[in-house]
Amino acid sequence: MSSIFTQIINEDLPCHKILEDENYFSFLEVNPLKEGHTLVIPKIEVDYIFDLDDKALSGLMLFSKKVAQAIEKAVACKKIAVMVYGLQVRHAHVHLVPVDGTPGELNFANAKRAEYEALVEIAKKIKSYIR
Repeated sequence: MSSIFTQIINEDLPCHKILEDENYFSFLEVNPLKEGHTLVIPKIEVDYIFDLDDKALSGLMLFSKKVAQAIEKAVACKKIAVMVYGLQVRHAHVHLVPVDGTPGELNFANAKRAEYEALVEIAKKIKSYIR
């Protein structure tokens, strides 16, 4: 069975897409740690990020950089944290999380379901900064 992320890529499940190309896909986390929390995934379904070949892994990071630069312009923060956790969904993915240096910012126990309209608005704002 395909992962929930593959189902999102295939448009079997909805998402708030930020950016897509032929190899990678990014969308807002529905249970964000902070507004603008975005997931970036390869379109190829690989469980563990370090099982990606070098070209796919470096491409994922370069794609993530482009998305992170847009998030940083759209959301008030000091930096964009890059986190790879990858145990809940068995599809390699990168979390891009706006952070300010506050203890506990990257604790998933603090994640809260975002309102639909808030996700629509922040997605529009981030996409406006994609270059």
